[in-house]
Amino acid sequence: MLNIWDPHVGLGLLAVLVTAYFLGIVHGITPDEHTWPITFSYAIGSYSTRRGLVAGVVFSLAFTLQRAIASELAYVALDRWFTGGPMVNYVVYLVVGAVMVWAAVVIGRGRHFHLFSPKHRETEPVLRDPRPWMPAVHGFIAGWGFGAFAIIIYTVLAPSMPSAAWAWVPGALFGFGTMTMQALAGGAFGLISSRLGLTPDAIRRVALVTAARTMGWGGVVFIAGGAFGLLFPSVAGLSVNTGIQVHNLHQVGISMVLVMATVLGIGVTTLIQQTRYWSRQSRSGRLEMSHQT
Repeated sequence: MLNIWDPHVGLGLLAVLVTAYFLGIVHGITPDEHTWPITFSYAIGSYSTRRGLVAGVVFSLAFTLQRAIASELAYVALDRWFTGGPMVNYVVYLVVGAVMVWAAVVIGRGRHFHLFSPKHRETEPVLRDPRPWMPAVHGFIAGWGFGAFAIIIYTVLAPSMPSAAWAWVPGALFGFGTMTMQALAGGAFGLISSRLGLTPDAIRRVALVTAARTMGWGGVVFIAGGAFGLLFPSVAGLSVNTGIQVHNLHQVGISMVLVMATVLGIGVTTLIQQTRYWSRQSRSGRLEMSHQT
């Protein structure tokens, strides 16, 4: 029977490969601080189902490349470094957060987006679409984050491969499993932003403001989380066990806080706020036209 909760060394080759892929599926569909905030931001910012799906694929392909490389390195006895504990994860939070802030600056052309105000300077035509390669940068960096999935790949699945020539395969299959779900999520987020019931220009503004705020303020949240973890590791390591035997759902800790604060607290809140604002603008515009006629 396939065990994706606690696989052990000594699995057969086919079991290793299937386990790696299905672990990626679980990783892609459960709340994960290394994937959800980035996929949400770029997919919403694409304001298109197709472009949202492409953003999810581009992010996941870079993530897959990183996991394949790390899987290979783990096989050649570097797994001790790869399982260096949560401290490495906190450093990755800092780097990911900094790149998120950079992406927000690119999308907003350096303009400040007020977190709670629905208008102000967002009404000015200063927004810029994300570059197609930007999700790839995020995907490769985010892939170096650690958690239960990474530990299983580096200490159980990769060492179970028959030779170094094939040690990269578990990491790659894990990445492809993640990509399966992230592509679907990207398409779904892109579809949401394209079906807001607004004019094409208003949809673009809503989508890009949401993406910029999620990246910018989410990046600040990630940097704060990384710094807190490095300064107070014992406190940052605290978690509440949920009893659910699914990785990313089995406990509520700093990783879950980062996901919820970024995607729900900032991303979804901004999307709703901006949609309501531009809906009111659209209605007031139609009202003015009716009075003029």
